[in-house]
Amino acid sequence: MAGGLRSDALDDLEGLRITSLDDDDEEQVEEIAIYEDEDEDEEANDSVVLGFVKKPKNPRSLLRHLFPSKAGGVPAWLDPVNLPSGRSCLCDICGEPLQFVLQVYAPVDKECAFHRTLFVFMCTSMDCLRQDQHEQWKRQSEKPSRSVKVFRCQLPRHNAFYSSEPPKKDDKPSGAGVTLCDWCGMWKGIKHCSSCRKVIYCSEKHRVRHCNLGHEYDCKRLRISSLSSDSSLSDSETVSMELQKVACKTLWPEYKIIQEEESEYAMEMTEDNVWAGSLVSRNRTDNTMTSLLEAFEGDDDRKSWASFEERIGMAPEQVLRYCSSTGAKPLWPMSSGRPSKADIPKCSYCSGPLRFEFQVLPQLLYYFHVRNDVNSLDWATIVVYTCEASCEASVAYKEEFVWVQLS
Repeated sequence: MAGGLRSDALDDLEGLRITSLDDDDEEQVEEIAIYEDEDEDEEANDSVVLGFVKKPKNPRSLLRHLFPSKAGGVPAWLDPVNLPSGRSCLCDICGEPLQFVLQVYAPVDKECAFHRTLFVFMCTSMDCLRQDQHEQWKRQSEKPSRSVKVFRCQLPRHNAFYSSEPPKKDDKPSGAGVTLCDWCGMWKGIKHCSSCRKVIYCSEKHRVRHCNLGHEYDCKRLRISSLSSDSSLSDSETVSMELQKVACKTLWPEYKIIQEEESEYAMEMTEDNVWAGSLVSRNRTDNTMTSLLEAFEGDDDRKSWASFEERIGMAPEQVLRYCSSTGAKPLWPMSSGRPSKADIPKCSYCSGPLRFEFQVLPQLLYYFHVRNDVNSLDWATIVVYTCEASCEASVAYKEEFVWVQLS
């Protein structure tokens, strides 16, 4: 992917790269190069970047000023002040606040997008995701109700939040962001607890949920602490940590996303070699694939799935596929349920065309420890389309278009 950073001093921020704080000082930063895809009908192997998840040894490696690509936990907002608000934060179907899935740091060769990150959120209800399937076919003028949303945020090199120079390991985020919800840690806090006035929530739903699951006891402690003149700072910090621990129980596990070019895997391997280093059990994956295959209707879907499985099988632990090449297309698991060109809307902000940028694979659910039950969250692929021009607009977080195929 073409990064917007063009000096040696800024190499560790270029393109889809992650500067990890988990390794030694002399660590090697992975460099990703995406080449133009001259064939618009096929996704070229050497133009695809694969994303894999890995537990961070140092949580600081995922702070926002290090421009991480990450999955689970809470978002590392690029613009920490002007967050999405109102109904943008909610599932349009059930009204619940959306949960953070992942973010991809993907700058482009444009001054206004020197820093650029894409954020994926979704409702955790499978019922809502099924309804989303019907809604995504509607035209934008019909205002479809979505349970999966993607936001694009971008900043110029010189901005109010970050230095124009690359960050160092010991740096801390500069400038305070907005206060986030004490329950989910994702969205802007707008509603204080009416009793202690110390805790804030993004919605009434999260206030009620926190109250039902333990805040009542902490609330009393906070009120006593605020009235006590000899209350120590350490006590206050302990309460705060306990509250955050309660909130984090609703989140998916946090990972950093590391990238490798698919071309590195595009060589002939024996079946044993493909699965030898896999963290995901071959038996588990076989069962999942068989179950999905049995659910498909028609020969075309079966052929599509066989092709999909063969391509994914080169690197079975991948959770994300990124391709910025002109005319790039997603790797569809099924032939049915694909959008036509007419189904992909124009950019809501500049009316320009959208392009495919990346897709999220169902392997991520394994790392999120989502149960394989009938009503558990599940998908075949989540495909993200973004403004081809990465247009500027007055809103900091621009909602892009997403298409979901269910298994």
